[in-house]
Amino acid sequence: MHAIDTIHSAVTLRNGVSMPTLGLGVFKAGSAAPCIDAVFCALQQGYRHIDTAAIYRNERQVGQGLAKWRAEGHGEGSAFVTTKLWNKDHSYEAALSAFERSRQALGLEVVDQYLIHWPVSGLRLEAWRALERLYEHGVCRSIGVSNFTVRHLEELAQHARVMPHVNQVELHPLLPQPELVQWCRRHDIQTVAYSPLTKARFLDDPVVLEAAGLAQKTPAQVLLRWGLEQGHVVLPKSTHPERIAQNAAIFDFELTAKVRRLLESLAQRGERTAWDPTDVV
Repeated sequence: MHAIDTIHSAVTLRNGVSMPTLGLGVFKAGSAAPCIDAVFCALQQGYRHIDTAAIYRNERQVGQGLAKWRAEGHGEGSAFVTTKLWNKDHSYEAALSAFERSRQALGLEVVDQYLIHWPVSGLRLEAWRALERLYEHGVCRSIGVSNFTVRHLEELAQHARVMPHVNQVELHPLLPQPELVQWCRRHDIQTVAYSPLTKARFLDDPVVLEAAGLAQKTPAQVLLRWGLEQGHVVLPKSTHPERIAQNAAIFDFELTAKVRRLLESLAQRGERTAWDPTDVV
């Protein structure tokens, strides 16, 4: 397992690119000052990974937050930025154009990671061909997918010149998705956990509260630490400075066997808090 002992801990993707294990998600962070401030705050706290998407409509604000941070003397290559291709742009040419719009909005010459956001029926292979071109031309350092199931990945494997470097999906103790995670491990695809805090829906669950009490940490910190110890990159979302700081305080402890067993007992619930791609043909 990768080292997860500091906020600057990172995984090395199959192509040698280093990807920080803790990222700030900006879904529903808005497209105004709060998003800019959240990005700036996270970077000041030591985060080095920001995750956005075209459909979040805040790529420009993410870029402004990055620019504000860099104005204080930080180098352009210091922060890892992920964005995603939305469904309406899955034709080959549309995907290339969508990437360029995202790159311009972010204010980046090279995007660290570009993902297909959703496995659109009948078009995802064409979209992937565009991502392969972008990667091969060096304008993004890594490419991947989001919300792909094993079936979607197996289909892609039959056609891809470059396999995804990551698969970003919902992962937390109530939805550990072991079959998908194991498939990704076997094919050297890094798993990235969105909604690792269950969108706060289960932070007051009695089992989660018991686990947090035993660890003497907050429920959110315990859930995030679980994700790290499972080998995932985790993407907690917040626009509140105190929570951004709390979510980063997960590198000074390890889960005990008892806490792990408690969290593992939640797996049978299979609770999704986001999209379910299972039936996408």
